[in-house]
Parts: sequence; structure tokens; C-alpha cells
Amino acid sequence: MHLQQETIAALATPVGESAIAVLRLSGPLCSQIARAAFGLKEPPQPRIATYGAYHDSEGRLLDHVVYIYYSEGRSYTGAAMLEISCHGNAYISRKVLEDLIARGCRAALPGEFTRTAFLNGKLDLSQAEAVLDVIRARSDRALQAAQQQLAGALGAAVARFSDRLLHIIAETEAYIDFPEEDLPTEDTDGPAAKINELLSEIAALERTQAYGALLHEGVNTVIVGAPNVGKSSLLNTLIGEDRAIVSPQPGTTRDFIAERIQIGPYWLRMIDTAGVRSAASGIERLGIEKTLERIREADCCVLILDSATPIPELPKIVKEHLKPGKTLVVENKIDLPQSRSHASFLPECPHCRLSLRTGEGLPELHEQVVRLLEKDCTAPTEDALIVNVRHAAALRKTCSGLEAALSKLTDGDYSELIASDLREALEALSEIVGKIDNEAMLDKLFSRFCIGK
Repeated sequence: MHLQQETIAALATPVGESAIAVLRLSGPLCSQIARAAFGLKEPPQPRIATYGAYHDSEGRLLDHVVYIYYSEGRSYTGAAMLEISCHGNAYISRKVLEDLIARGCRAALPGEFTRTAFLNGKLDLSQAEAVLDVIRARSDRALQAAQQQLAGALGAAVARFSDRLLHIIAETEAYIDFPEEDLPTEDTDGPAAKINELLSEIAALERTQAYGALLHEGVNTVIVGAPNVGKSSLLNTLIGEDRAIVSPQPGTTRDFIAERIQIGPYWLRMIDTAGVRSAASGIERLGIEKTLERIREADCCVLILDSATPIPELPKIVKEHLKPGKTLVVENKIDLPQSRSHASFLPECPHCRLSLRTGEGLPELHEQVVRLLEKDCTAPTEDALIVNVRHAAALRKTCSGLEAALSKLTDGDYSELIASDLREALEALSEIVGKIDNEAMLDKLFSRFCIGK
């Protein structure tokens, strides 16, 4: 277990006015501070919420609080911990934190509590990362994926892969270490079949990273269309406020406006762009070029048409980037008597008819967006594991080692060389759960956490 020499302290709730504020301590001074601050004759009882009067080191009453003490080995970090819930007054919480530092604590660094938990074996590295994902989740699916990882599902999968790989390595190295023993004739087909099967499963897990990026960063969704078809109105309707300027004057939107919204289980970054038309010139043309850049970068496009007017002539280069796999065509203004179906325009793309003025068809729009994302963003099943960028990089290194071993098996190379590739694959796999010695990598990973976590 990692021996924590210092006692760290931090405010675990956001600064500001609230009902309560929570301060956390972790380290060897926790019991001593609790006895001194609350006037206890005996060490505090573990895991019991207790009401007490907090006095600073000079005996002044700072607040009446509720505190919980956790003994070493029975806490989140693995070290002794103390959590103090005071009134949510920023002045009070600051005075308590200042007193804790005066009593010998050190201000915690970002992510230091979770890092200590990892170093003490309370969490593997994939679970430690999931703590941050749970905090930042902005959709049902993102939260579900984060909670699954926090529960250790990814670590369990890595353990299963490692066990199978170790078995293959053991078989391979048996022929190296005991060539004179009465061992079965070496069967290269057997190891090859097992390696191929393992390679296929690990590669499938690695591919979920693209979907994981959509969950955590949001689906980049660009709203495209000719001027005055309702692009800005759609953005305002979806976010529930007048974020974009709506005007009958064409070309009002010259640059893009981005807002985050949730549709179904997905978190979307909606981008309203300048209207596109073939006859544009000058500054309007520059806006269209910006729109084209957003389309190229987009995960999903929503093309809006005015169903009460003829189908517009969009620039050819724009139409070329509206791919069927990522484009939804929205036919707006169906409340007008002259409205007509535009199903013949981009017929390979799904269409949705609505009125942004009356709200008719909006539920169908939500359903169509979810259906498009589930179909074309290769959404895994609900219970499938989803990996992040770091995990995917480790899995790719694992696959490279397995592929190298397979190649040597096919060429009939020495078992020693095959075993070396397999061990490199195993080492890469272990990086996911943190069986590594890379202080710089840990510094970078935990620096993204908030202080107090």
C-alpha cells in the first residue's frame, strides 16, 4: 500500500453559497485533527455521522458541523479520512480550510484523492478515470458507460484477456524452457487459432473508442440550409431560448453559433451556420466557406428546407458533403398552405416534416436524430464496454503484438521470438488498469480532475 506521509485537505463542493459545503481530509493527521477540533477525549468512531462544534486551533467556534471519520484501509483513498460538512457559506468553508492547513494539512492537488486511491489499490486506473467521467457525464448513455467502468467492468475484461494471453504464453514458453521434457508435439495451429480469437475480441473493443468520444465530447451536429429556412429558429427551439438572432433579412448569421443539448440518450453540440446559396458573394461567401468547414468536421448534419418554396439550388460542393450516413433532411413550414413534400431531394437521406412555428413534428425530429445516430454512429449495445483514447491506444499496441506473433507463427520463426511479441502484447494490455511505472502519465491524467476529488 502507498504510504501517505502528508495529510491533504480540500473543499469537495463548488465554491459559493449553498446549503452545505463538504471538506475532505486524507492522511495520518485525520484522527488527531478530529479530536482537537471537536474536543474529543477518544478517537472518533469510524463511519458514523456525528454532530459537533468545530473550533479552530485558537479555540474559536467556526461552525456547527457534521463529520464522518474513516479509518485507514476503510476509506475511499485507503488512508485515514475525515469529511466535514459545514454550512454552505464560502467564508465559513474558507476559514475551516485555513485552520486545517494551520494544523498541518497541505492543500490537495487536482485529483489527488483519487490518485491516492489508485496508488493504494482501491481502484484500478480505468476505474479512477471513470470517476471523472461520472462527474462530467451529460447524457444517460454517457453516465451508464461511466458507471459500468467505475464498477470495474473494463478491468474485469482486461483480466480475462490477460488470463487467456498468459495461457498462450505459458504454452509457448514451455517448449523453450523444457525442450527435453515429455511435452506434446508443438502445435502451431492451436496457438494461432487462440491468438486470432483474442485479437478479434480486443480489436472490437478498441473500435468502441469512436463512440466513446461521441458520448463524452458530444456529437458535432451542423445545421445547414439556405437563408431564412429556419436554421436559427431550430437551434433556439431545441435549446429552449433565443440564442441565435432570427430575422427575415437573409445573411443574418455570418459565423457559426454552437450550443450543447441532449436528445434522447445523446449529448449533441448543435452548430448553427450561415445560410448557403449558389449566388452568394462577398462576406456571405466567406460565411458559406466557414459552413463547409463545419460540415467536413461534423458527425451529423441537419439540412433544413423550406417546404413552402421550391427546392433551393445549394452549392454543388455543399451537396457533395451531405452524406446519407450522417444527414437528416428537415422540411420546415408545413403549417403553410403552400407547403409541399421535398422527398425527392436527397432521397437516400431520412426526411422529417415539421413546423417550427407551431411545434408540429418536433417529437418526430427527436426520434429521427436518435435513429440516425444509433444507425450511423455504430452505437454498441447498452451493456457493451466503451473505451477512451488512452485505452484504445493500449489496445492497439496489444493488437500489434498479437499480429507480430501470428506473423512469426506463420513464418515458422523461433518460439522465443513469438513469446517475446506475446509478452509485449500483455504489457500493453496491463497499461489499461495501471500496472505501469509512468509518473508523468499519472500526473497528466489526474491533473484533469477537480480539486477535492
